[in-house]
Amino acid sequence: MNQYWVLTLERNTYFRAPIKIIKMFESLSSKLDRAFKVLKGHGKITEINVAETVKEIRKALIDADVNYKIAKSFTDTVKEKALGADVLTSVTPGQLMVKVVNDELTALLGGKTEDIDLNGNPSIILMAGLQGSGKTTHSAKLANYIKKKGKTVMMAACDVYRPAAIEQLKVLGAQLDVPVFYEEGNTNPVKIAENALKAAKEAGIKVLIVDTAGRLSIDEEMMREIGNIKSALKPQEILFVVDAMTGQDAVNTAKAFNDVLDFTGVILTKLDGDTRGGAALSIKSIVQKPIKFMGMGEKMEALDVFHPDRMAQRILGMGDIVSLVEKAQAVFDSDEAEKMQKKLLKDQFTFEDFYAQIQQIKKMGNLKDLMGMIPGVGKAVKDIDISDDAFKGIEAIINSMTPDERKTPDIINGSRRKRIATGSGTDIQQVNQLLKQFEEMRKMMKSIGKLQGAGRSLRGMPFGR
Repeated sequence: MNQYWVLTLERNTYFRAPIKIIKMFESLSSKLDRAFKVLKGHGKITEINVAETVKEIRKALIDADVNYKIAKSFTDTVKEKALGADVLTSVTPGQLMVKVVNDELTALLGGKTEDIDLNGNPSIILMAGLQGSGKTTHSAKLANYIKKKGKTVMMAACDVYRPAAIEQLKVLGAQLDVPVFYEEGNTNPVKIAENALKAAKEAGIKVLIVDTAGRLSIDEEMMREIGNIKSALKPQEILFVVDAMTGQDAVNTAKAFNDVLDFTGVILTKLDGDTRGGAALSIKSIVQKPIKFMGMGEKMEALDVFHPDRMAQRILGMGDIVSLVEKAQAVFDSDEAEKMQKKLLKDQFTFEDFYAQIQQIKKMGNLKDLMGMIPGVGKAVKDIDISDDAFKGIEAIINSMTPDERKTPDIINGSRRKRIATGSGTDIQQVNQLLKQFEEMRKMMKSIGKLQGAGRSLRGMPFGR
């Protein structure tokens, strides 16, 4: 009889990853921007100027590796809606076209946000995809996402052909404090999956994520095997994990898997890669299944729910302020933020507080990507190199201070500044600059505090009596 293990770890370890810039849409975004400029300066929408703009949009989509039929259907719809739209006097032709393209791009990407079904007891999520698509990593990312929703999760290692897959899942499970079911000596993935489900039920686990084997290419044996696992488990969700870097090949692979599995959704990985984005724009139209998640990077936090409307806005350079606010809410504790505000206004803000704030900002993700979510800023910073290490010099300087210096910056004299510069690998000028900026910030916040106090006093005075 085969022995099985459920690997657990007592400590709770989470990883936050910077969300990388979605490079794949940068070229498409620039080309669409140029297409809209065709209408700039025109007083009204005409069939001629719309046709010219639509031609440029279609070219941009095809250059982005979007299927030709999809690109043509998309632009035909845009043209029809643009010519049939009532143009308000306050709206320019260019603005109207952006609105129409935004609406159609949202529809092309799926229309509405679709989350996963977690209503089973336990809910079973079957992960499918080719080898190298990021299936095992995204099984763990998904476990991390679900765990944050307050549900207990178990992962099942059913890839018996790639020994590293089982070990990888065990390591990721240990990092997340998520149990991993695996069986040594058992080479039957269907039996392992069935035993994992039994173990999950016995342990009262709410969600079971099943990592299956991938192949370098689609073959009959692979499809038969994963089809048998589906029949045995009857999962609530079958998620197809696909590498966006493979372009139209990703769409073709998705269609082949969908024909066999009838999957419920897609996880699009490697959106931080330098590719053209055609897969993301084509996959929904081809398989009629929603993109539910997008993955960028290797860290466990690098998995986001896919919002078609927000993605369309970002492609068109309109920002994504909702996602920015959500990221801030996920990182910043409201009680701590209020305490920090009071410290700032009372001139009690220290370098320890400043350092803590930097760490919170870093948890939100890549700085350039965060700035790109602010409407109107994305285009301004797209050619500017903003390093992930932008805070490294500041952190080094603060870390080179003594606890007393961090709490009371006023004691930092010339000799202390020299020591801090040497210890941080910077120079005195950089130390002086940081101290000056920090002091100016404290003075500004102190002034705001005084104005607020004066405002409260005035509101309490008996005017008009």
